[in-house]
Amino acid sequence: MTQLATTPAPRLQQAPPDRTGRRRRHRYTRAVAVFVVPFGVLFLLFYLVPIGYAIVQSLYVVKRTGTYGPAQEVFGGLAQYQLVFTDGPFWTSVARMLLYGVIQVPIMLGLALALALLLDSGLVTGRRFFRLAFFVPYAVPGVVAAIMWGFLYSPNLSPLKPITSTVDLLSADTVLWSIANVVTWVYVGYNMLIIYSALMSIPTEMYEAARLDGAGRLRIAWSIKIPLVMPAIVLTTVFSIIGTLQLLSEPQVFRSFSSAVSSTYTPNMTVFSLSAVPNFNLAAAFSVVLALTTFVLSFAFLKATQRRSLP
Repeated sequence: MTQLATTPAPRLQQAPPDRTGRRRRHRYTRAVAVFVVPFGVLFLLFYLVPIGYAIVQSLYVVKRTGTYGPAQEVFGGLAQYQLVFTDGPFWTSVARMLLYGVIQVPIMLGLALALALLLDSGLVTGRRFFRLAFFVPYAVPGVVAAIMWGFLYSPNLSPLKPITSTVDLLSADTVLWSIANVVTWVYVGYNMLIIYSALMSIPTEMYEAARLDGAGRLRIAWSIKIPLVMPAIVLTTVFSIIGTLQLLSEPQVFRSFSSAVSSTYTPNMTVFSLSAVPNFNLAAAFSVVLALTTFVLSFAFLKATQRRSLP
């Protein structure tokens, strides 16, 4: 019998560890941390911590021992929120702002969309000039804009006396829409730039293909431009909803021009007046409820637009 000679199988050499890849991933991790950590720290300190502090403050009430005893903060649970939900003027101001938003926001965004389409149409010469001219009112502080328009509305101070002597723009029936005009004047250019930036990102080949199919300017604007900039319109609408419930500077200034604007005319004015008392605990409860109301309205609008966009 002959024995077959067997040769041992060659051993597979182990690949050396990829130290270069590890170093590269480590560098990427450090680079990400360098950019993310500062944002996270600022977000924590100036956003999450104040929200948490307001929630904690809203759970306390101020009590005194005796008539002239020192004031002490004690845990009151939801007592402050009970006052919020039974406060008639506050919810009247919320309803007032909702009416304001239903009328003012579509007009403002409609003007912004029209101006953006006009600048993008090629019919206007000097786009840079008009783009800057439309944006300039946003650079004016809200307080300054309110003072300027307040003088224009005042019957005794306005240079437009033929109009102000006939129509009282600061009466209880019209002062809300006078304030809406100020806000519209300030923010139309800001929203126009957002929509115009979205229009600039649309490929020009789509317009050329539409022209070859016989589409005119209006057809292109309605069927191509507006649907493609709808995300920008939704974004500006959400910003406008948030800004509507946070309205403060313009009505606060208008208190000097009209007796129809009270200290509880808007929800934010209610919070401001309570902070000046001071009653920080109740003001914190109002702030929390106002923030939740704003969140619910914004979230509901986003959900509604998402459902409409689904096929």
